Amino acid sequence: MSPELELARTHLSDLREELAAAVENGIAGNSLYQADLEQEMALAEAAYVAAAVTEIASFRAQLSGPQVG
Repeated sequence: MSPELELARTHLSDLREELAAAVENGIAGNSLYQADLEQEMALAEAAYVAAAVTEIASFRAQLSGPQVG
């Protein structure tokens, strides 16, 4: 796993843990906090997907050569 993919995965995991802790401690009902956390999670998910797709494409290029066209 590339460092970029690992970092994106870890960040997303940390945010999911933060959400779970917020729910457990009763602060998930705070609309400003919840909106901020949801936005950060959406950005983290997008970064994770982009890193994963990039890594898959890199592996594919290593196996069968770069795709042209």
